[in-house]
Amino acid sequence: MGSRRLVAAAAAAAAMAVFLLLSGASHGGRRGPSVNNSNNRTFVFNYTLAKTIVEYASAVYMTDLTALYSWTCSRCNDLTKGFEIRCIIVDIRNCLQAFIGVDHNLNAVIVAIRGTQENSVQNWIKDLVWKQVDLNYPNMPNAKVHTGFYSAYNNTLLRPAITNAVRKARRLYGDISVIVTGHSMGGAMASFCALDLAISLGSDSVHLMTFGQPRIGNAAFASYFEQYVPSAIRVTHEHDIVPHLPPYFFFLPHLTYHHFPREVWEHNVDGNTTFRVCDGSGEDPNCCRSVFALFLSVSDHLTYMGVEIAADDWSSCRIVMAQSVERLQLCLASNIIMSKNPVDIIIAGHSVQTDPSSSS
Repeated sequence: MGSRRLVAAAAAAAAMAVFLLLSGASHGGRRGPSVNNSNNRTFVFNYTLAKTIVEYASAVYMTDLTALYSWTCSRCNDLTKGFEIRCIIVDIRNCLQAFIGVDHNLNAVIVAIRGTQENSVQNWIKDLVWKQVDLNYPNMPNAKVHTGFYSAYNNTLLRPAITNAVRKARRLYGDISVIVTGHSMGGAMASFCALDLAISLGSDSVHLMTFGQPRIGNAAFASYFEQYVPSAIRVTHEHDIVPHLPPYFFFLPHLTYHHFPREVWEHNVDGNTTFRVCDGSGEDPNCCRSVFALFLSVSDHLTYMGVEIAADDWSSCRIVMAQSVERLQLCLASNIIMSKNPVDIIIAGHSVQTDPSSSS
């Protein structure tokens, strides 16, 4: 039994190392801040790859769908330049947005899911404090998850639309890897998305990197998650409050929320930005959990790796999304914007779903 665990742990570590070394030099080999890797010498954190993925997690917040369609938005440059967008998904009623495309430098399908903006961040955080693990995850005994996060991905347009877009991209480019990302609530939904894709496509094909995501399930769920998605990274930032929510109670290990591994904590040490690779527990007391509760911050939630990662318009998301969808549809109908490749536009609002580009 012990040898099996050692083999499984070695396989998981190898898979994560492959994920983080997918393309260390493909964007020019930039050097980043220091990385504290003392917890796991087999685990390599690639700063340039992480910086690329955080730029995708930031870009999905953009409300200008026409700029996303043509990949010309203000956040659609730098390391993500040349990204081939294949599908944009907007669910107006549920305030959800995502895109799927291909990063040819990484030779991977990218899935980015946007975080919340319906209310202020403070109100959303306040609501998370009182959430309980209240839903049994299908086919995983004793695994319980947060109903809202689970339903936002599994019971909306996101799940079928993302699954279909990923399969179409892989039919076109072969069975290349899939990298799923998101920030905040988008990170929570991205985690359920990665788990769903890993179960259907295989664990070796799916990788996850989130930023500032909350806890989504109990310890049993975290254990299952690690088995199915061994190539998972949760980046946390300094005093960001959201990774501390919903609360973790060490004295109630079987009832409380519990993060899945592996955390990488971005924080300041003697004036220098350091990325600490945390242990494999998911709840390393020497990483972001070491921050005293009174020092937790909302502002640290809105910037990761020097990249602004929040909504560019904090108006009601339903109004903003509806207006942006109308502008995009008008531009498509008038041939005002063009794309080098077919892009599926999937929109749901008020129980209406359209696909104006209807590309195959």
